[in-house]
Amino acid sequence: MFDLGPSISPQTHATILAEALPYMQRYDQQIVIVKYGGHAMGSAELAEYFAKDIVVLEQSGVKPIVVHGGGPQIGALLERLKIKSEFADGLRVTDRETVEIVEMVLAGSINKQIVAQINRLGGRACGISGKDANLMIARKLERRSRDPLSNIERVIDLGFVGEPEEVNPGIVEVLARGDLIPVVAPLGVSREGVTYNINADTFASALAAAMKAKRLLLLTDVPGVLDKSGQLIPKLTVSNARALIADGTITGGMIPKVESCIEVVESGVEGVVIINGKVPHAVLIELFTQHGAGTLIERD
Repeated sequence: MFDLGPSISPQTHATILAEALPYMQRYDQQIVIVKYGGHAMGSAELAEYFAKDIVVLEQSGVKPIVVHGGGPQIGALLERLKIKSEFADGLRVTDRETVEIVEMVLAGSINKQIVAQINRLGGRACGISGKDANLMIARKLERRSRDPLSNIERVIDLGFVGEPEEVNPGIVEVLARGDLIPVVAPLGVSREGVTYNINADTFASALAAAMKAKRLLLLTDVPGVLDKSGQLIPKLTVSNARALIADGTITGGMIPKVESCIEVVESGVEGVVIINGKVPHAVLIELFTQHGAGTLIERD
């Protein structure tokens, strides 16, 4: 199950497995949702590590569910097709032409690449999107901005960008009960049948909350939450996290990410972890060792 390489002695190999046992028992038959970010998909080697980690989780009795992004891959294809891509408030403005490309990349090429990689390594993955069985009912995302000079507020039209309105996790539960690994593209559908692109962090958070997952792992391109000296903070309670936002330790784009983590924890998920997905075997290090691999945010 664990291939630690020829340089590891049998005794060391056995010790590592024995030390991992209590962590395997902790997550046995528990739902762990892993958000696999576009920037964490940076190389074929990292993709291999990630797929191995997911297979190891499933074969260890965990119920992993993968939600993947694909922003860089979408951007690359749009550029190749000479379709101009604009961003507003950190989100891609998605017109009708763009949403077709987004769906093709997310539910098509990326989703099936991840599924094939997991299956090649011994897993049994099945690719779906939030449109399947009305998994993710979405509504149009509305954002507003205020001009600092005129103080006039305006609505930002993001096009076919959505946010979760209702989660129906039945299809994911059926797949997981059947010892399949759901790999989910973050698309949603409105009650009128309109397709919406949903931020992968937001999608994974909504699914984790609906399923009361044991853990939500957010694989990104940063180590986690850092203190003012730039050192990783391995664990935060909800109160600690709010205090670090208030005193300016947590800044910039990490603020909405941490606020989202707090909401997920308060919805019933035991813990959310922000992890650097570019670290080999980051998922296994986080779940099956005492050290962890990022910042865990949990209830007080």
